[in-house]
This record gives sequence, structure tokens and C-alpha cells, in this order.
Amino acid sequence: MKPKISDDLSRRIFLRGAMGVSLFATSGCEKIEDFFGMEPQEGPVVPPSGEGVDLVSHVLNRLTFGPDPSEYARVKGLGVDDESAVAFFLEEQLSPNEIEDKRTQRAVRRLEAIHAPLGELYEYKEDHLLEELTRATLIRATRSKRQLFEVMVHFWSDHFNIDISKKECRWLKVADDREVVRKHAMGNFSALLKASALSPAMLWYLDGRENRKSGESEKPNENYARELLELHTLGVGGGYTQKDVMEVARCLSGWTVRGKDRFFKGKVEFHADAHDDGAKVVLGNEIASGGGKKDLDDILEIVGMHPSTARFLGRKLCIRFISDDPSEASIKKVAGTFLSSNGNIKETLRAVFATQEFLQGPRAQKLKRPFEFIVSALRGVRARVSSEMDVVDYLIRMGHAPFQYPTPDGYPDIASPWTGTLLWRWHFAIALARNEVSKNIKVEEEVLIEKAGGVDGLAASLLGRNPSVEEKAAIERSGEPLALLMASPGFQWK
Repeated sequence: MKPKISDDLSRRIFLRGAMGVSLFATSGCEKIEDFFGMEPQEGPVVPPSGEGVDLVSHVLNRLTFGPDPSEYARVKGLGVDDESAVAFFLEEQLSPNEIEDKRTQRAVRRLEAIHAPLGELYEYKEDHLLEELTRATLIRATRSKRQLFEVMVHFWSDHFNIDISKKECRWLKVADDREVVRKHAMGNFSALLKASALSPAMLWYLDGRENRKSGESEKPNENYARELLELHTLGVGGGYTQKDVMEVARCLSGWTVRGKDRFFKGKVEFHADAHDDGAKVVLGNEIASGGGKKDLDDILEIVGMHPSTARFLGRKLCIRFISDDPSEASIKKVAGTFLSSNGNIKETLRAVFATQEFLQGPRAQKLKRPFEFIVSALRGVRARVSSEMDVVDYLIRMGHAPFQYPTPDGYPDIASPWTGTLLWRWHFAIALARNEVSKNIKVEEEVLIEKAGGVDGLAASLLGRNPSVEEKAAIERSGEPLALLMASPGFQWK
């Protein structure tokens, strides 16, 4: 369903509540324009208290897609103080398989296509596969109790980005999401890296299937080799040269994706006659001739645990969870743990959340990306959702539809690329509060206010802190407290 609210109406509704007051102080901006460019779980609603964002609210905002109204009280009750409660919650989230999540699993199980074996994916229309994969992604993000796991699935989906619109990726990305990203999201980076390198979807997306040894009519395709070094491991400035790219391409030659036989279509195969079996040198490491398919393992071992890879991933994780511009101390701490744990993702995450910058640094200073904004709104207001696809039009208009980023670097994780999404955030906030997104998404504003103990309690629940005097005045003037709160600067930041 298309959004119904006109640009002019969006502005009037917001400004009616906010005009003449300093509603934007909590974001550090003078005006809002400067930085914008399921079945709910039941439980008691105990909003945060205090003027600032406390540790529990901070952790819930960063480690999840936004708390539902009862989550704050649940986490608070896990320990004798905020520090012990957060420590317990973190360990809980780092063991996703031990978290009971049957309701989410049942909802996703109904989506038959995304569970189909690799060869059978081609029996489905590509539009149907994209719809089911997108719907499953939204269901998991909004309903799952394994929130940190789902956040990491999104992180790795961007890190190993595949645009689902490219040729065979329209079918194969479903298997990549299931067998690569979700299977290894909280495991070991080396295993994740190899799974990605041998993913049929990745071999199609970055042309690895066309990579053959040099000959009269053939030459190595360097596309995947270049992105492997630049985006998946070492990063720009990670110490590799064009010669290294060429040598890596030689190491990876001969891998292809089967495309004819119905039962084996999409299967990855190694063709020895297409592989360059000569000696290579990558980043100063000699790879002997005659290695065959083992060359792939050798090259991934060299780059996967390289210090530049540790730093590159450490910085990306710090950007994801701490700040758009994390400190050198935080990056070094996380990179060091990545290396000492041999790429253990859980241990690396523990290091992120143990940094002083995460625990004591500025809070509510990370701008929610559009997907995070929409999902946090659905979770925060306990929306009853029977068709998650009804929010996809908003995601498309804000440029954040899952699996549809066109370049290999994935959706950006800093604020500046998303500053143009203000208007459609307003659209969505107002439509959701008014039950105008679609007939399949329902919000009970009066019930929310009653359970929160009033409008101030609702504001605290959504913002993670007590509303300021100026915010209270704006909410009162607006006549539509829920819409104004979700459109306000305080709800855009985490």
C-alpha cells in the first residue's frame, strides 16, 4: 500500500507540536532538518526514569532493533544493578540458540520458499523469493527474542553484500542468507569468510564463476579478488597492491557454479583445468605450485587473520555499536581480541561492549538507519502486524530495502548518507500512529498510554529517558502524542 500522507500535511502535523520550542536539544542539533536527509510480546510497561539515557536503555538501543515496552523492565530485573543486569543480558544474547523463540520460528516456517533446497529455488519466481526473504527478515527483526543475533545478521549482510537483482542472485541469495550469513553470524570469521567465498550467490555477484587461468582466450577475473581484499578482509589501505589482487585471482581461479542439471543447478564446483596451478606470492606469503583447490584455503587463511583484517573489522564493529567515529583505543582493543580469539565473533563482540567508549561514552548519538527506525517503531508501540511487507514501500522510498543495495560495499552505517530521509520518517510515524500504514498493521495508542501510566511514560518508553520540558510542551500542543514522539529527533537516535 502506498503512503497516504502529503508532504505538506506531514510538515504541519510535526510543526504544530514543535514550533517555537527547542525540541532538538537531545540530538545536539539546532533543528531537525540538520540531521535527517507481529504479534507483540506482552509484559509490564515500566518506562525508564531520569533525564539521561541510562545504561539499560543504551544497551537495548544498540544491541537490539529497539526494545518493546516491557523489555526495559525485564532487563532491569536481571541483576541487582544496571551493570550486572546488562552483563546478564549480554551473555543471554551471545547464546542465541539457548533463547526460546518458537513464535518467531513458527511465523518464518510458514514461508516455504526460503527453506527450499538450493536446486529447488529455481522452481520459484524471483519476485516471490524476494518477498519471502524480505518478509522473513522483517519478522525476525521485529519479533525475535534473539535480537543481537539478528543485528549481526544485518551487519554481515552488509559486509558481504549481494544485490539480489543481479542475474542468478535472484534465486541464490536465499541460500546465501540461510547457509552463509545466518549460519555463521555468531560463529567464527574464518568459517564465515570461506562460506561466503564458496557461496553460489557470491560467485555470481562478483563474477568469481568466470575466473579462469590465463590462456589464449581467457584471463583471470579479478573482481571478487579485489573485493575480497578491499571489502571483506584487509580494507582500503590494508597493505595490499594490485599485484596481490592479481595473485589472489589466480589462487581463486577454477571455481564455478553449475547451471544446467535441475538437481545440481546452483551447486559450486571446482574445475582443475580452469585453475592456475602455478606458484603465487600474496602479501609476501609463498603459495607453492600444485595446490589445486587448496589454494583457496591458503589465501583465505592469509587474509582472514591478517592484522589489517582485524583492524578493518574492529573499526566496522565499533562504528556499528559505538560511534560513527570510534576512538583508536576502542578499535585496537577489538582488533586485538579478534586476533587473540582466532576470529571468534562472540569474543570480539564482548570486546566491543567492554570498551569504555561503549559503556561510558555519549549515548543516543547513533542515527537509526531507516530499517532500524521502522522496526524500532513497530516494536516500541507493540504494533500488531499481519503483513510485514506493508512497510517495504517506506523502506524503498528511504533507500533501505533489504538485499537491494547495488554496490558490494553494502548499506552505509554512519549518519551522513541517511540525512535525506526526514520526510519519509515523518510519513511513516504519522501513518503508523493513525493506523494508516495498512489494514494489516494496528496500533492502540490509548492502550499504550494507559499501560505506560500516561503520555510522559509513553515518551520515556520510546525515548529511553524522561522527556524534557520542551518535549512535553510540544507533545501536549500536537494533539497526537504518539505520532510526534516517533517523528521527533529523540526517536531517530539510538
